[in-house]
Amino acid sequence: MASDSIVNWSLLALSAPGWGGVLLQGFFNSIQIAVGGFALGMALGVGGAFGKLYGGPILRDLLECYTTVVRAVPELVLILLLYYAGTDLLNQLLALFGIGPVDISGLMAGIFVIGVVQGAYSTEVLRGAIKAVPAGQIEAARAYGMSPLKVLRRVTLPAMLPYAIPGLSNLWLIATKDTALLAVVGFSELTLVTRQAAGTTKAYLLFFLAAGALYLALTLISNIFIGMLERHARRGFAEQR
Repeated sequence: MASDSIVNWSLLALSAPGWGGVLLQGFFNSIQIAVGGFALGMALGVGGAFGKLYGGPILRDLLECYTTVVRAVPELVLILLLYYAGTDLLNQLLALFGIGPVDISGLMAGIFVIGVVQGAYSTEVLRGAIKAVPAGQIEAARAYGMSPLKVLRRVTLPAMLPYAIPGLSNLWLIATKDTALLAVVGFSELTLVTRQAAGTTKAYLLFFLAAGALYLALTLISNIFIGMLERHARRGFAEQR
């Protein structure tokens, strides 16, 4: 009977009693969290990188503590800590202002958790990329009278992209996998719904292979877009060298 469950493709049908639609919804939730968490991590990373490079000593020390702690603690522990303790801390702060407790959605909590973790790694990736930009380019921009903001927008950010994209692409792929850790807090992403489907039908191999195929498809598609972005960022780079 086990062999029947393995080849029973009707279990992957999009409509009931198949579980295909449920898997795709979980996959969509995983993509939402990965995109949101990566975007938040990028924002934190840009601020953290510039803070570490150009901020005052107190700011640099605080950012060093942030990146060190987040990168030292296992991500599963961070997810549990930020998800439960973070929600409780927010409600306690709201209570001080006379505001009742809020029910944070699993999607927003997941984006926040993944974003905080990604931010620590993005900070170091972007800091290294900024330091790799030849100092002469920035000095030349300043000599032309560009404001610091224009130097950042017209020189620093474009010049650092070729150095940052490989590291950031790895962080994006890690973000897509880290969404699976949110299953421990009950969020209905791909891993959790796959486990529910497999537990209900006992077709464990079928459903976990299907989930693996979806993750692999996301990785392959991501690699295509990352390659296109890297080629665009590196246009003329070889000639300059």
